[in-house]
Amino acid sequence: METQQKQWLEIIGAYQWVLTFLFMGPIFSILLLFLLFTPLWSLSVLYLVWFFLDWDTPNQGGRRFEFMRNWSIWKQLRDYYPVKLVKTAELPPDRKYVLAAHPHGIMCVGTFCNICTEANDFSKHFPGIQAVLAALHTLFHFPVYRDYVMSYGLCSVNRRSLDFVLSQPPSGQAVVIVVGGAQEALYAIPGEHHLILRNRKGFVRLALRHGASLVPVYSFGENDIFHLKVFAPNTWQYLCQMTFKKLTGYSPCIFWGRGLFSADSWGLLPFARPITTVVGRPIPVPQSLRPSEEEVDHYHTLYMQALEKLFEEHKESCGVPASTHLTFI
Repeated sequence: METQQKQWLEIIGAYQWVLTFLFMGPIFSILLLFLLFTPLWSLSVLYLVWFFLDWDTPNQGGRRFEFMRNWSIWKQLRDYYPVKLVKTAELPPDRKYVLAAHPHGIMCVGTFCNICTEANDFSKHFPGIQAVLAALHTLFHFPVYRDYVMSYGLCSVNRRSLDFVLSQPPSGQAVVIVVGGAQEALYAIPGEHHLILRNRKGFVRLALRHGASLVPVYSFGENDIFHLKVFAPNTWQYLCQMTFKKLTGYSPCIFWGRGLFSADSWGLLPFARPITTVVGRPIPVPQSLRPSEEEVDHYHTLYMQALEKLFEEHKESCGVPASTHLTFI
């Protein structure tokens, strides 16, 4: 009975993250609009006033709460897959860091669980490091949902926001950027490791402006928790996906997992596949307020080499065949 209860708690932990990720923003937007036409209209008005007064907080490092990061439900989420955190080197707290996380997957489970919660004791592995995960700015346009995600240490992924975080004293500030972004979700194919990185250099410019060390982070297994319908680049379906992404920032994916009560049916519950997030060694970067293209290209190349080395060193211990290699797009 205890084992069965534990299994259901893990399923609830995994399922609630999926439902929150997909539906919390739209549901609360509709709810606030609905309340405007009921006797509870004042609740919506009060929140909307707060919403606009607090509009700029996502561009100022967000607003994290440690008790949210320590919720026990995140340990259930961790145990469902399970999710692990592997530390390969120290991150001295007297420096600043740009952690570049890969791959995006469908829902960034590994990055969220390990960076935004204390399920795997990130703060104990890296004492003195205050990590902030940068997320798509449109997420912070959804009422209530914005406050929820900020409580885990999320901020907006734009230059002003990231410069603000890395400019704060004392040292030990770190921004975590999922470099491939929403577009990389279209390549979240189980067993494959395609990264949109070759022309993504903004995170390197950010590191150079602040003299922040670059740290490669790779979550093995992130692409394995859902099946994905992939459309060829020359099809109208793929064109629709790209158009929607340009308009909204989101990549509409057709994906599925297993059913809630049966592993043989389709549903939104992710497959229980191990996810191992490996944090690599920091790459020292000098400060250059106006970095040249040559400097950016140099450190971008160094970063790609370090990421590839990290992948090759840990892939077999994380269940990836020796013949598999990273593909940069």
